[in-house]
Amino acid sequence: MIEIDVSTENGIAVVVPRGRLNMVAARQLRETLTGVVGGGTNRVVVDLAETTFLDSSGLGALISGLKTARQAGGDLRIARPTPGVQAVFELTNMDKVLRARADVESAFDA
Repeated sequence: MIEIDVSTENGIAVVVPRGRLNMVAARQLRETLTGVVGGGTNRVVVDLAETTFLDSSGLGALISGLKTARQAGGDLRIARPTPGVQAVFELTNMDKVLRARADVESAFDA
């Protein structure tokens, strides 16, 4: 089971999944991201500093969240991925779409 924390500050939602982001947890993340955007916050940062594992289902949930945010006129950004998670992004070439930011605070800086 994964724990997902959500906080909102200055119109930006920060979603922090803690643990393994796999097939079991992907649905929960997808629902969380959909709920955040559906609640009116279309700028989302997913802080992956405490995500210990990412598989294709988890990656799919992130892409789904990106699509949802963009359809609402916003965006989804990734911050602080662990080396293992960053490796998955690079192996799948998703690092070109989900460009990692060094920290949450700078994710929506110009």
